[in-house]
Amino acid sequence: MIALSKVRFGQTNDDVRAVQRALIARGRKIPDGPTGFFGEQTKAAYQAEQRAQGFKGADADGIPGCKSLTELGRHGGFAVDCRGAAAATLHRHAGGLTLGEVTYKDPHDESGLAAMRRYAAKACQLTGMDPKFGVPALVTISRRESAYNHAKFRVNRTDRNARGPIAPDGNRRNSSRGATQCVPSTFAAYHQAGTATTPYDVVADMCATVNYVRDRYHVNQSGSNFAARVQQADPRRSPHGY
Repeated sequence: MIALSKVRFGQTNDDVRAVQRALIARGRKIPDGPTGFFGEQTKAAYQAEQRAQGFKGADADGIPGCKSLTELGRHGGFAVDCRGAAAATLHRHAGGLTLGEVTYKDPHDESGLAAMRRYAAKACQLTGMDPKFGVPALVTISRRESAYNHAKFRVNRTDRNARGPIAPDGNRRNSSRGATQCVPSTFAAYHQAGTATTPYDVVADMCATVNYVRDRYHVNQSGSNFAARVQQADPRRSPHGY
């Protein structure tokens, strides 16, 4: 039995190894062989398998879904357990906070383009998103929302969300905060387990953003449709609230 929740980009386990062996048997190329690590080679091989099964466009993103993996298992001799896949995709279930658990201390993380790229890469690692897609999308959002986490723009005191009681940082509780400007209630609901509890922490803020857009805009696991689904993440289109 192969658990779909374990066959995810960046993971290393025996379920990935079994899937790799099935892909290779189907003629999909994985130059390093069945290492058990789901990296770019396995993603490309799985994308080829998806296309052979008739998937197109964003549905052939190299990230296993229940239907495609079950079909691969039919050829590879294994059954698939699809339970838990939604929770693996929506990390908010594992790491969600109550609004009262959100803190408001600013750790004064770095600002600027290079720093945003580093923080975005870490956020992709923690949420299982392919950095090839996630990093440019998150960096674009941070540029438009906070000028790359500039101190002057880490909290928005003027938009329609700026209401509610005063929080410990001296701002209205519902004001959007952080590099990607999360409202505290959204940050709490989509908080990534193991990250800081303040939206001013860039990695925590970006992780919550990833989990949010997956739920709200149906951005897929790899993030290959991130820019297409979220206009604010697409540098080729005009800025747009998200």
